Amino acid sequence: MAPKVFTIGYEQATQAAVVTALREAGVEVLADIRYLPLSRRPGFSKTSLRAAVEEAGIGYRHLKQLGTPAEGRAAARRGDHAELARVYAGQLELPEALAQMAELRDLAEHKRVALLCYEREAAECHRSLLTDALLSDFERVDLVPVLLTA
Repeated sequence: MAPKVFTIGYEQATQAAVVTALREAGVEVLADIRYLPLSRRPGFSKTSLRAAVEEAGIGYRHLKQLGTPAEGRAAARRGDHAELARVYAGQLELPEALAQMAELRDLAEHKRVALLCYEREAAECHRSLLTDALLSDFERVDLVPVLLTA
């Protein structure tokens, strides 16, 4: 049986909904793979998010070098997945990214890890590219937190 790696996006969700989804899945470490761990969404900037997940008994690790550089984020906003994939593949070849990939791989082999980014749909996000490149032998489980209701 393949080990599992989880992914989660916080688009249209509250911090509480994300933490609940992580806890329900038994996640032990949240790997924040945003290049810039800032957000206009309340509760999702690094300090606030770290405090919330740690309060829930979940570890937090920011892996900046596994985030998407500005050019890739712009492609993602345009919906240009091919360009996002091209830019992100280049990012993953950098020495700093390779070091963080090794760290993430080791972490995922020993703990239940969830990769976090903004995009709700993992298939449209760099976290799917990262799991394909680094954790293809893992079963990927895409968590979907409860949506905000207006």
